[in-house]
Amino acid sequence: MLLLNSILSWLMLTPWALKKLEHLTLDYMAITCEGKQCYGFVAVQRVNFALGLFHFFLALLLLGVKTSRDGRAALQNGYWGPKIIVWLAFIVMTFFIPEAFFQVWGKYFALIGAMMFVLLGLILLVDLAHTWAEYCLQKIEDYDSRAWRGVLIGSTLGMFTMSFAMTIVMYIFFANSGCAMNQSAITINLLVLLIIAVISVHPTVQEYNPQAGLAQSAIVSVYCTYLTMSAVSMEPDEYHCNPLIRAKGTRTASIVLGAVLTMLTIAYTTTRAATQGIALGSHTSHAYSKVSSDDSEHGLVDQQPSSSRREMRAEALRAAVEAGSLPANALDDDDDDDSVDGVSDGWGGKDDEKLGTQYNYSLFHVIFMLATCWVATLLTQNIDFEKQGDFAAVGRTYWASWVKIVSAWVCYGIFGWSLVAPVVLPERFGY
Repeated sequence: MLLLNSILSWLMLTPWALKKLEHLTLDYMAITCEGKQCYGFVAVQRVNFALGLFHFFLALLLLGVKTSRDGRAALQNGYWGPKIIVWLAFIVMTFFIPEAFFQVWGKYFALIGAMMFVLLGLILLVDLAHTWAEYCLQKIEDYDSRAWRGVLIGSTLGMFTMSFAMTIVMYIFFANSGCAMNQSAITINLLVLLIIAVISVHPTVQEYNPQAGLAQSAIVSVYCTYLTMSAVSMEPDEYHCNPLIRAKGTRTASIVLGAVLTMLTIAYTTTRAATQGIALGSHTSHAYSKVSSDDSEHGLVDQQPSSSRREMRAEALRAAVEAGSLPANALDDDDDDDSVDGVSDGWGGKDDEKLGTQYNYSLFHVIFMLATCWVATLLTQNIDFEKQGDFAAVGRTYWASWVKIVSAWVCYGIFGWSLVAPVVLPERFGY
């Protein structure tokens, strides 16, 4: 839905959308859009506001849902037909809201939401870097595995190599004389890359956090270098600093492909961010089990009387499967039938959220709501709609380039603080 909504809002950037709206509404839009209000900035804000409002209401409705046994959980995992109808109804409804509302919404509220979305993505990236390195180190400690050592060392060297390779390419193609912006961005990125690599292996940092190292800094470095390269390769070519635009020209095929790939990337990263249960503090099955075990220390009976009968039946099924008298999938059927409530998930599959949701449902929709703000801001910031052809190039503005450059700097800052924080605030960490 986010992908389709993003593409629809992108189409609203040009007069092509107005022609289609006139045809679909039997020329009604031709009367109401005399000031070109049905495409461009306001139309993009309308479409994304509709999806954002949809996710806002779902976030409210799913507030406090911790297991699939809550009746409201079905709103998250089903009812796709009604949800799509509501989403489309919201889009239609926004075209009856006065334009002045969206002028204020787009310039202030959507911009704030977009910045929050970018910041959240950077925090999750730093969390991913630490999680990946700690996971590899745990595997090495548990199994003394050469394979995992090779994975950790190989991925670290590979990502640093990619970072330096992208830096060299940027210096060759995007840092010619007169390109002060590109030269500064590339040089700062390289210097900060080296600084965080040194900090990650500094003896003081290692003393307070032995799991810190080059693996985390390699992940952050390659991502931030990619952001910088994306920024210089997508900036306008007013000062002849972007040879890619001169090579491609403004062909419709390249613009359409670039826009679709951008929207796909946003949709994928949003979904990944929204379901990051560990980083976003969701009520997972593990956490629920921990609470249950703590409660059991009081000696209270916290199981249904029929639980022992289910355990006996499960043992009998396992014995029958091992003897070959029943197929192996009989155990799966038993899991469905003898779940906590004695019911399946209601959609023909196994329910793995009876003890706790895999991610926070309400926060899931809040992140998608922020993503609609980012899409609207990316499409409308500093774009001259009068100069656009049939299709507008996505992200080809100095504003979008600077957002990526600054985002890389902020990401370095967040990661650097995650390294220094245990040294500055040792009581807050358990190392």
